[in-house]
Amino acid sequence: MSKQIFGAQMSLRCCGTTSAATAGGSRWQLYVAMSGLVSEWPTFTWPPTAEIPTLEERARALADLGFTLAEGVEWEWTEHAGPDYHPHPARVLMLCSAKVRPLEGGGA
Repeated sequence: MSKQIFGAQMSLRCCGTTSAATAGGSRWQLYVAMSGLVSEWPTFTWPPTAEIPTLEERARALADLGFTLAEGVEWEWTEHAGPDYHPHPARVLMLCSAKVRPLEGGGA
């Protein structure tokens, strides 16, 4: 089993995404923070929706990226105010994060 542990984070992106994605509304995005440029991090973006991706949808997205939750880990939610630089009023943001590890034989 791989001993590498990375941090995955999921958030509802209202003003674009960290990867090239078309406009068309708010969308949930999951990425795995690694070394190197943010633009090179493994990223999964759901179609526009405000519905929170289910645990199963998150697991499939992680697997598509070559990762799975680390042993005994659950997703954790945190809340904070949106950044001041957005072109709309600041609002509360929900972030979901978890420790992940590469899948055995995965491409990550």
